[in-house]
Amino acid sequence: MKTMTCRQLGGPCDLAHHGETHDDVINAQDQHLKQAEKDGDAAHQPAREEMKSRWRHPKRSLGWYRDVKQAFADLPED
Repeated sequence: MKTMTCRQLGGPCDLAHHGETHDDVINAQDQHLKQAEKDGDAAHQPAREEMKSRWRHPKRSLGWYRDVKQAFADLPED
């Protein structure tokens, strides 16, 4: 299990996301940003728009995905 924060994934806060894989923390970030948008949290809106764009245009987002994958791999186990 490893931990990445919202900020490490491009968001504005330090909420910790835990997962066995980088995909786990990416999906947790997506859910966090969806909830923040639903709650009207304007600080998270730019990150939410970026995440939506990544889901719509996955080929263009491969650089971000690879960076997160590597950052996750470089983290120590919790």
